[in-house]
Amino acid sequence: MDLTPTDRGREFARKLSVFMREQVEPAELEWHREMAALDDPWVVLPVIRELKSKAREAGLWNLFLPDSELGQGLSNLDYAPLAEQMGRSFIAPEIFNCNAPDTGNMEVLYHYGSDAQKSQWLTPLLAGEIRSAFCMTEPAVASSDATNMAATAVVEGDEIVLNGRKWWSTGIGHPDCRVVIFMGLTDPEADRHQRHSMVLVPLDTPGVKVERMLTAMGMLDAPYGHGEVSFTDVRLPLDAVIAGPGRGFEIAQGRLGPGRIHHCMRLIGLAEMALELACKRALSREAFGRPLAKLGGNAERIADARIAIEQARLLVLKAAWCLDTKGIARSMSEVSQIKVAVPDMAQRVIDMAMQLHGGGGVSGDFPLAAAWTAARSLRLADGPDEVHRGLVARMELKKYRE
Repeated sequence: MDLTPTDRGREFARKLSVFMREQVEPAELEWHREMAALDDPWVVLPVIRELKSKAREAGLWNLFLPDSELGQGLSNLDYAPLAEQMGRSFIAPEIFNCNAPDTGNMEVLYHYGSDAQKSQWLTPLLAGEIRSAFCMTEPAVASSDATNMAATAVVEGDEIVLNGRKWWSTGIGHPDCRVVIFMGLTDPEADRHQRHSMVLVPLDTPGVKVERMLTAMGMLDAPYGHGEVSFTDVRLPLDAVIAGPGRGFEIAQGRLGPGRIHHCMRLIGLAEMALELACKRALSREAFGRPLAKLGGNAERIADARIAIEQARLLVLKAAWCLDTKGIARSMSEVSQIKVAVPDMAQRVIDMAMQLHGGGGVSGDFPLAAAWTAARSLRLADGPDEVHRGLVARMELKKYRE
């Protein structure tokens, strides 16, 4: 196993680091201040569009896509350190057109979309002209078991008819969101993994309604947001189905592998940011006549955080290497391992940093409360910890049954 990035990967990491330091970091604090002052936060501030234009001119665009014509042709192993750098910033992923759920949706269209679907939706998504959302989780069932899905996508002649209610549809609040990928039950009599379909749904289709935007730990996550969306007798031509009826689970598995690598590496970047803030705070503040770094076991906590981040990074890089060399079907355990380990690590590291910041740590004056919320949320997103632990255990026990 060789986890060394290629020369090209290292060059992208260098360029991205410079761009982040010179362009993104100076703009981000002001962006947060402007957003906090808005009565309506569901907007794209001009600075975001300016930075996106600069990133594209610099060749730092669609870094996630392993296609050298449509993206930068980087492997998962080369992309992972870039995702880590972007994870330090709330606005960076969109600036480089590497924001979830758009990356996953673009990968779905790239691998499974028809030529017409690619022309209509993939091209403008790759250009950063529109945004998208993914509608899978439902409020009325335990969505940790996706076979519980109650929403339907029924074939009627040359149409597909959608009904149901989805929530935690990330990105639905973005003003540029134009399309969602809806997953629903098509054939309840088929094999349990061939019952569902994925359908491309323009957001302005009659019968589609964003019922409300949800808060995560009291935060709206604007301008992206997480929405509850209803679909009432939504009729679309059959060619809106991705790859054909009944292939929803197959597509979902292909979509989630790289996406989990991206999520986890961004979280490692978030944990690094939190540790940096913790160290600066521990050295700059005094209590009881001593720096915080020398009080109450804080030095040990900082050391434990560094160890935990390094362990998690190596595990993610291994998973990225497995995806590159073996494919998703033979990397399921590694991908599930990082999905459990990394959010838990990030949550603990960020919590330690919050504690060192005292009241400031839970306020909006520092990015730590939002970072903790992101880490906690990702213990549920793309499958809760328990589901991933179950998969790892099954695959481990299988070795000995054989």
